[in-house]
Amino acid sequence: MATYFRPEALKFLRSLERHNDRAWFDPRKAVYEREIKAPMLALVEEVNEALADFAPEHVRPAPKCLFRIYRDTRFAADKSPYKTHAAAWWARAGMEKISGAGFYFHFSAKETIIAAGIYMPTPAQTLAIRRYLEIHHEELRDLLAGRKLRAAMSEFEGNRLTRPPRGFSADSPALDLLLCRQWGVAATLPAELATQPSLVQEITRRFALAAPIVHLLNAPLTASPAED
Repeated sequence: MATYFRPEALKFLRSLERHNDRAWFDPRKAVYEREIKAPMLALVEEVNEALADFAPEHVRPAPKCLFRIYRDTRFAADKSPYKTHAAAWWARAGMEKISGAGFYFHFSAKETIIAAGIYMPTPAQTLAIRRYLEIHHEELRDLLAGRKLRAAMSEFEGNRLTRPPRGFSADSPALDLLLCRQWGVAATLPAELATQPSLVQEITRRFALAAPIVHLLNAPLTASPAED
């Protein structure tokens, strides 16, 4: 049976938004483990089975994909100790700690997000992708223009430069892509999708559509020096 979440998971996250403190969470940690963490681990395993067909280099142990519920507040103005969503990230093998393009899922009491691409590339990765897109920009455009993909997901918006990055010409035919600081696609869907039996199918269908984009973005990051 495909994994999905009970309404209690959304109820828990909704309450966590109102009571984001240890005094509320600690007595209810068992609820988090039962209603969110355990189903998330099961969901990751099912998505892994699908990824084996179209993105096997992104199959990872479920605990390695799952984000912790605890926020890193060391340098944050907001000291709330817990995230109010549950999320998983399927990085490419060898890129677990240095970003790269991959697949992402999260749900909260407000929304469900399914995404694929590279969201926070390192400066070196950003430069490598831009150099690659100067040559391969038409390939990425063709993928982004795919009818099925456009019906299911939208291109990342925001976080763009206002002028050409250093070392790139304003006359480059790839300029619109070079101005980006993140590349990929995402779908923002109702929170209630997380409680539907079709959840895994909805995730894996979009991941499969977006997989060629993920592979293209990782190409300059995985090339050997000779290939580069």
